[in-house]
Amino acid sequence: MNLTHVSHAGLDLLASAVLLLDDGQLIRYINPAGENLLAVSGRAIAGRTLAAACSCPASLQAALDNGLANNWGYTSQNIELRRGDGQLLHLHCTVTPLRPALADGMRLLLELQPIERHLAVSREERLIEQQQANRELIRNLAHEIKNPLGGIRGAAQLLEHELPHPSLKEYTQVIIKEADRLQDLMQRLLTPHRAMLPAMVNIHEILERVRSLLTAEFPGSLAVRRDYDTSLPELVGDREQLIQAVLNIARNAVQAMGGDGEIVLRTRVLRQVTLAKKRYRLAIELKVIDNGPGIPEDIRQRMFYPLVSGREGGSGLGLTIAQNFIQHHHGTIDCASSPGHTVFTLRLPIEQA
Repeated sequence: MNLTHVSHAGLDLLASAVLLLDDGQLIRYINPAGENLLAVSGRAIAGRTLAAACSCPASLQAALDNGLANNWGYTSQNIELRRGDGQLLHLHCTVTPLRPALADGMRLLLELQPIERHLAVSREERLIEQQQANRELIRNLAHEIKNPLGGIRGAAQLLEHELPHPSLKEYTQVIIKEADRLQDLMQRLLTPHRAMLPAMVNIHEILERVRSLLTAEFPGSLAVRRDYDTSLPELVGDREQLIQAVLNIARNAVQAMGGDGEIVLRTRVLRQVTLAKKRYRLAIELKVIDNGPGIPEDIRQRMFYPLVSGREGGSGLGLTIAQNFIQHHHGTIDCASSPGHTVFTLRLPIEQA
């Protein structure tokens, strides 16, 4: 790329964060990916130094100084920046002097890429492939199991009528009830494959529905707090699928807390993001945050797989169904958890790729 003739429109489309600095190391431009990464707005940071948005380690400051004084480029595979909100970022960093300077006086191009992003993309691709195989296997097994279950239940009912002693019916009732439970489980495994019913939906109406269901189901000491960006536009989606996806995630959190704790529903807008290998100009980021005990590491690696549950009596289908529904909407879902702080992050495109 000829950086002398690079346009802001082209930089706007990049997935990595890009900042353009002038002779005084003042920020003259930051692309949408940079705004997302550093949690700042371009308007607020324009004309200020990098230190106004994050901490600037000595190695990076030296690279900026040398870029201006000696036209030296700089690349580091791992630097640490701390954002203004306190979050620590581990980044790949490149400083490129612009020779000659751009017409509007910009002298340095600073590119930042989260290390976790590279790992997350690779992990997401593997996870999607594995889950597609798992869903197909589970679906085929569910179809194969449903018919024999019906035969077992029918035979138990016929046997019950032939038993000479009423006390023996206790055993046939166990067979019938367990067959019904397995039939219900098989139906739930197959249900996520129904076709979507897309329409224009407001994400906050969906969250308010989830909030009302949670407070009705867990009355008392559960607090459900809103942190909404009310400027978010509507998106095209299946209202019932989105309600069920968010409800499954939030309900899991409340059950893990024993109905006693706090859930935060947070929405934000993302610009120029890549979701499931497609690039979108705008997307919605929805976080479901709880202050519960956290998810054990061994469960965290497998929690989106069918029939994996960390709770006694759990079906292990809630998160699998939630992920299926989010993928139907071309979105992504991931989780970060530690004791006292678990965050499920859902990202949904607002418009077509």
